[in-house]
Amino acid sequence: MTIEANDPAIAIAENPASLRPVLEWIARRAEPVVIGLAAILIGLALFSLFILAVGKSPATLFQLMYTGGFGSWFSVQNSLSRAAPLLLTALCVALPARLGLVIIGGEGAVVLGGVAAAAMALPFAGTAPVFLTLILMAIAAMVVGGIWIGLAGFLRHYRGVNETISSLLLSYIAIALMNQFVEGLLRDPASLNKPSTRPLPAEYMLGNIPGMDVHWGLVIGILACVVSWIVIEATSYGFAARIAGGNVRAAQIQGLPVGRLIVGFTALAGSFAGLAGMIEVAAVQGSANASLAAGYGYTGILVAFLARHNPLAIIPVAILLGGIDASGGLIQRRMGLPDATVLVLQGTLFIVILFCETFYGRFKIFNPDLWKRSL
Repeated sequence: MTIEANDPAIAIAENPASLRPVLEWIARRAEPVVIGLAAILIGLALFSLFILAVGKSPATLFQLMYTGGFGSWFSVQNSLSRAAPLLLTALCVALPARLGLVIIGGEGAVVLGGVAAAAMALPFAGTAPVFLTLILMAIAAMVVGGIWIGLAGFLRHYRGVNETISSLLLSYIAIALMNQFVEGLLRDPASLNKPSTRPLPAEYMLGNIPGMDVHWGLVIGILACVVSWIVIEATSYGFAARIAGGNVRAAQIQGLPVGRLIVGFTALAGSFAGLAGMIEVAAVQGSANASLAAGYGYTGILVAFLARHNPLAIIPVAILLGGIDASGGLIQRRMGLPDATVLVLQGTLFIVILFCETFYGRFKIFNPDLWKRSL
């Protein structure tokens, strides 16, 4: 038996340094995974102390959480449906984050996007083709959501207004506007107990994926994440955004249009959140009403931070958080805890994740530049 002289195994054995590029690649990408998982485990441990303090069993709660989110095919489908809007609202946070912006007002874009979609459907539903009506609803929702969050970006760059505060305050204004429209100009006279717009005809609702009890919003959300990743990682606009996010002054010296990048990326982020509102109207609610303010915009913040603002990582994280949210009803029935218990868990996770942000770049094992060159 002969062994080829250029056998890769022999080359690696004779020259261990040839492994360094592979180890560096693994180390750089392992850091967010390891720290992210550690943050989740710490958050769950702290939440367990809270559950023990109210006299309940953490083990039972986590078992019910798994059962309610992923324990059966019905639970999985419910989790996927709840994950659909989270994919889009997380992008509302993740895209501006590449420019160093912290946008937390996605909830406002969701509710206004839903109202815009419902208003657009009023003259077309029942008369125009279904596909055309849904397209027009999506465009209206994305335009309104893009303008709303783009306004926060505009104020940040041109007037120096903190985008975190402005986007949050804009979300409160958006909810007030939604209530004004739903209870006033756009209200369906037949909606007595719960004011809402005129319901969409059944044939104009966004249907389910074949073979699943999950609406097409999930596919739209996944495609939006993939497209966002391509824009960030494989286009000149994404490269310019990353440069501006790292050092705005350096980007300006290089002649990059920082103002247009900030307004453009915040508007794109808002359009995705607005699209989430349209999907809620066309696939879940059937009309615009107060249920649009379901907190998806706020949960999207947690999803984006847990995914480290990576559009592809948002997909599994959104499904995980969708499963946790879906288990709230089961926890309430079996353990006598309020449905908001899952919100306490989400808040605990968010605090721990923000705390763990301080550990990035501090561990030698994840920083190949600090390794001994002899490796």
